[in-house]
Amino acid sequence: MKNSEVFKRLMRFVKPYSGYLLLALVCAIIYVVMSLLCPVLIGNAVDQIIGKDQVDFASIGHTAVLLLIVIAVGAVFQWIMSMCTNTVSYKTVSDLRVNVFSKLIRVPLRFIDTTAHGNIINRVVSDVDAVSDGLLQGFTQLFTGVVTIIGTLGFMISIHPLIALVVVALTPVSMIIATLIARGTHKTFIKQSQIQGELGGHVEEMVAGQKLVKLFGHEKESEEKLGEINDRLYTWGYKAQIYPAFTNPLTRFVNGLVYAAVGIAGALAAVNGSMTVGQLSCFLSYANQYTKPFNEVTGIMAQLQTAMASARRLMELMDEPTEKECEHPKKVPDRAVIAFEDVSFQYVPERPLIEHFNLTVQPGQRIAVVGPTGCGKTTLINLLMRFYDVTEGKITLGGVDVRDMTRDDLRAHFGMVLQDTWLTQATVAENIAYGKPGATREEIIAAATAAHADGFIRRLADGYDTVLTEQGDNLSQGQKQLLCIARVMLMDPPMLILDEATSNIDTRTELNVQRAFAAMVKGRTSFVVAHRLSTIKESDVILVMRDGHVIEQGNHEELLAKGGFYKQLYESQFAHIE
Repeated sequence: MKNSEVFKRLMRFVKPYSGYLLLALVCAIIYVVMSLLCPVLIGNAVDQIIGKDQVDFASIGHTAVLLLIVIAVGAVFQWIMSMCTNTVSYKTVSDLRVNVFSKLIRVPLRFIDTTAHGNIINRVVSDVDAVSDGLLQGFTQLFTGVVTIIGTLGFMISIHPLIALVVVALTPVSMIIATLIARGTHKTFIKQSQIQGELGGHVEEMVAGQKLVKLFGHEKESEEKLGEINDRLYTWGYKAQIYPAFTNPLTRFVNGLVYAAVGIAGALAAVNGSMTVGQLSCFLSYANQYTKPFNEVTGIMAQLQTAMASARRLMELMDEPTEKECEHPKKVPDRAVIAFEDVSFQYVPERPLIEHFNLTVQPGQRIAVVGPTGCGKTTLINLLMRFYDVTEGKITLGGVDVRDMTRDDLRAHFGMVLQDTWLTQATVAENIAYGKPGATREEIIAAATAAHADGFIRRLADGYDTVLTEQGDNLSQGQKQLLCIARVMLMDPPMLILDEATSNIDTRTELNVQRAFAAMVKGRTSFVVAHRLSTIKESDVILVMRDGHVIEQGNHEELLAKGGFYKQLYESQFAHIE
């Protein structure tokens, strides 16, 4: 993606606030005009000092008062301009962050699964901040810089066109230097931004898995990997910063030459009588003001380059395809037949996982899915919920292809309890009501009681109003899972998916929860993914999977009577030790 395209797309976010930009431009013009009047007034004051005992103090006093007024007016409009540019910058970046996050929650799950989470977080936080800093500096320099260059050039031409021509002739030298360095270092800023994302991904992984890192004694390896990434970041960061660091001194050297040329030419003109000493003083001030915007732009060149590299990464994220919805979605009743019709799926094209899978589930049936790790149990659930779409075949709900429904409508039919618990930084009550925000306190307590979570919740410091940490670290794994179970019980969905829902709960609590589940699933279609076969003996149909295929199907007694793979799994868990 070219820089010009990135810039154009970035400006689309700026467009809604063009009114602020227009006001900032007007304020910049007034501020610059005021600042350009100062050298004129100072030059006039100088010309009032003719010689010894030949000073017009009255005129100088009048000029001094006028100078103070001009400076005060300029300061007020500079403040207003800064407020406008700050407003545009922060509102633009706020919209950009919302759009990026909105895109992030709509990309396919495949993108989330295959991208380092720290890298994603780095884009939403650090890259957006880099764009914010670049926009803020860019707008400020743009308005004051352009107006200053035009204004000072006009004033210099009005004073002495020939010397003004000398200034203009030397100006392109500093611009050429800045442009060449900017082009040569752009790739280094992109690489630097990528490595920053990689560093964020590693830190996020280590923080999330700190207990395991300590358990396996991998602190040193973790530190070494961070050191390796940090070294690469230093190398590319050094390359990205060192060359732009030369830009400002070089342009200042060129500007020094401009100032010297103006001083020499102006002195000769003053000697020849073509300009006064006051005009020479004014001209030298204009020469400084004229070159100042070039120095400022080159001084923030690294920041602008970083902002463009970060904007590119944000645009790449926003270009990721989103989950597509059908144009004319269909509705299905809560109680409906679920059918897998010749379904095939693979996460990686060259590695098929599920091939030509067929299954029909009648309303109210309890389906258990068992099998060794990696056989495709959870994948079936992912396909049913459209976290992933099938490669071939189709899944229907009440005869309607799930791809002909909206994902929200499809998922509203199901309640899920997963092995991996997820809690948000909120109160216990808010976490339980996550799937039903308008629930009353009585409904929340009833759901928690049914999930056998009410007892430990009341023992917490603030009961149901206890604020949990982001990962619920102030609860045990089993307690977190009970809250997730209570969340689904509160939703009271027409269909249930239980993926190792009681894997982290003690045996006694599990028996109670299983009774609650038994009452809850009565009359509801449910899918139970389990490793502990004792939890699925009462299922209507047990699917035994291996290598992506259903190799056996039936109830508990039927499968044991067949003496096949299910019996081997069952006996491996319940064999008597002699």
